[in-house]
Amino acid sequence: MPPKAKASPKASPAQPTPSVPIEDLFTSLHRHVRDFEYEQAAKVADQVLAVAPGDEDALRCKVVALIKSDAIEMALSTIQGSRHLPVDLKFYEAYCLYRQNKLYEAMKLLDGQERNSVILQLESQILYRLGKMEACMDSYEKIQRFKIDSLDLKANIIAALVAAGRSAEVQGTMEALKVKAASSFELAYNYACSLIEKKKYAEAEQQLLSARRIGQEMLMEEDYADDEIESELAPIAVQLAYAHQLQGRTQEAIEAYTAILNRNPSDYPSLAVATNNLVSLRGTKDVSDSLRRLDRLIEKGSGGKQFQLANGLDFKLSSRQKESLYSNRLLLLLQANKMDQAQELVAVLPDMFPDSVMPVLLQAALHVREKKVAKAEEVLIQYANKFPDKSMPVLLARAQIAAAAGHYQISTESLLKVRDIQHMAATVATLVSLQERMGDYNGAAGVLDSAIQWWKNAMTEENKLDLIIHEAANFKLNHGREDEASQLYEKLVKSHGNIEALVGLVMTAARTDLEKAELYEKQLKQLSGLKGLNVENLEKTSGAKHVEGPQIVKVEVSEDVKKAKSKKRKRKPRYPKGFDPANPGPPPDPERWLPKRERSSYRPKRKDKRSQIRGSQGAVVREKHDALTPATAASSTNGPTSKPSQGSTAASKGGSQKPAAASERPKASGKSKKKSRS
Repeated sequence: MPPKAKASPKASPAQPTPSVPIEDLFTSLHRHVRDFEYEQAAKVADQVLAVAPGDEDALRCKVVALIKSDAIEMALSTIQGSRHLPVDLKFYEAYCLYRQNKLYEAMKLLDGQERNSVILQLESQILYRLGKMEACMDSYEKIQRFKIDSLDLKANIIAALVAAGRSAEVQGTMEALKVKAASSFELAYNYACSLIEKKKYAEAEQQLLSARRIGQEMLMEEDYADDEIESELAPIAVQLAYAHQLQGRTQEAIEAYTAILNRNPSDYPSLAVATNNLVSLRGTKDVSDSLRRLDRLIEKGSGGKQFQLANGLDFKLSSRQKESLYSNRLLLLLQANKMDQAQELVAVLPDMFPDSVMPVLLQAALHVREKKVAKAEEVLIQYANKFPDKSMPVLLARAQIAAAAGHYQISTESLLKVRDIQHMAATVATLVSLQERMGDYNGAAGVLDSAIQWWKNAMTEENKLDLIIHEAANFKLNHGREDEASQLYEKLVKSHGNIEALVGLVMTAARTDLEKAELYEKQLKQLSGLKGLNVENLEKTSGAKHVEGPQIVKVEVSEDVKKAKSKKRKRKPRYPKGFDPANPGPPPDPERWLPKRERSSYRPKRKDKRSQIRGSQGAVVREKHDALTPATAASSTNGPTSKPSQGSTAASKGGSQKPAAASERPKASGKSKKKSRS
C-alpha cells in the first residue's frame, strides 16, 4: 500500500500528542507490507489506530496483516470489535469463517454482497469445500467473465472440473483458458487427476512425473528448503502411488505409501490420504497396525463433537476423504470385534455425513456382524423408502445380505425395485437363480421374458438380446417348456445361424416336432469318423447293457505298436550311494514299516509273579507291617537324605510313590507360547 498523507487529528485536552507523526507511521506500515512482515505491519497499524481511532485504511491493513500471519482468531475479534464503525468488513469476516471451516456461516455473510471477482472466488472455494461442485463451477464460469489472468485461478477451475466429475471437459477448458499443463506443477497435477478419472492410468503416471519435475525446478528457483519442497510435492507422490494401485501394481503402491509415511512430510492431508490408501490395500491383514495408524488421525472431539480429525484435517480434507477415513476405521473395528467402539462411531456418522448413504450401509454391516440380519434388512428398507433417489446401493446391499442369509424372497424383492439394472445380464441371472431356489419357475421365466422384451427395444451399443434368449431357451428346455424353448432357439437360428442354437433347436424339436427336427438337422455339419457306422443296425440294437462287476475289455493292438513297445530301452536301475549290487548283504526286514506289536517277531514281556503273596488276608497285612517298620526307623535315625538329582523325582515304574509338587516341571499358562526353562 503506498503511503498517503493524513491530516493530524486535533488532540483533545486529555489525549497527549503522539511522539511519531502519522505520516511516518503509514510509511513504516507500507514498508512492512512490501517486505511481507505482516506481524510488524499489524503492530504499526495498532499505533495508527491509537492515534486515529476508526481509520478505515489502518483497520483494513491490520485485518489483512493478521490474516496473512495466520492469526485468524485475532482478525475475527478485530472485525467484530469494529462493527460500530462505518466500515464494511464482511468479506474479511467471511474469509476468516471460511478458514475456520464455518462454511455455512461464511456463505450467509456473502449473501447480498455484490458479486465481483473477489466475492466470487471466495464463494467458489466455499462451495468446493462443501462438495457442491455444480454450484462451484457456476461461480467459476461467472469469474471467467472478468478475464482474470491468474495461474492459481485457472488451476482451481481445473480442479473443480475434476471434482465435479467433468474430466472430459478439462482439455477443452484448458484450451479456452489458453493454458498448458506444463505452465505450473499445480496445473500438471490437476490434469493428471483428470486422466485418472478417465482411466488413462499410464498417461496420468507420466503426467505426474512431469509435474514433480516441474515443481522441483520451480521451488528450487524460489529458494525453498528441501523439507519445504518435499511437503509441497507430497500430493504428487501420493497420487503416483495411487496410479500404481489402480494399475494393479499393488506391491509398488504399498512400498510408495510406506515410504511417504516414513518420511513424514509436514503436509498432513497427504499423510492422511496415504494412510487411508495403505489401510485399504492391506484389507484384513495387519488389522491392529491399521487401526493404530487411523487412530492417530481420528481423535475424541470437543465442543459437542464426539470425533474429529487431528492436525486440523477437518478444514483441509474434502467431505469424501473424511468419510473414507471414518468408514475404514469402522470396518477395521468390525474385523477386530471391537463392537462397543464400532457402535459408538456408527451412531454419529449420519450427523457427520447427512447427504451420504455410507452411514446406513455401515450400520447394516454392524447389525450383520452382530448376527441381527433382520434388523439390518429393516434399516436398509426404511432408508430406501425415505430416500428413493439414493436407494440403489441400499437395495443392492439388502439383496446381498438377504441372499447370504437364505431370505431369497426379500433378496428378490430388493432387486426388482432397482429399475435401472433390472434387465442387465448379471441381475437377470441372479433373479432367475433366486427364484429357482424358491421353486418359483414361473416367476423365473417371467423375468427372462421381460428381459427379452426390454432388450428388443433397447438402443444400446452392446446388445445382450442373443445372450438372454439363449439362456431363456436353456432354462425353458430344462424345465419342460419345450415348445417355448423351440421357438426361442428358432429365432436365434434365423437371426444369426448360431451352431449352438441350431443344436439346441434340433434337440428340443426332437421331443415335440420330428419334422422340424429333421429339417434343421440337415443344416448340421457331418462329423468326421461317422461314415463307417451303420445307423440302421445301430437303431435296431436295444442299447448298451449295464453289467455288474468289473469288465475286462480286450483291446487289439497292432503289430507296429507291439514292435514299438518291444524296442523300448530298459533303464538301468539306480542304487543308493555306496551300495554294491554284487555284495548286497542281508535283505532288509520286510516288516520294518510295521509297528513292533504287529511284527511276527514280537514277544510281550512276562509279568513278574514272584512278588505275589499267597495266604490269608490277615497274613498279608501283618507281613507288610513287619516289612515297613525297619524302613521307617532307618529314615528317622539317619536324618535327612540327600536331595535327588534332576529327573529322579518321579516315582519308579510300578511303585506307588508320587513326586513332590515342588519338583514337577512347570507349564506355560494362558495363551503364551513361551516354554519355561528347568
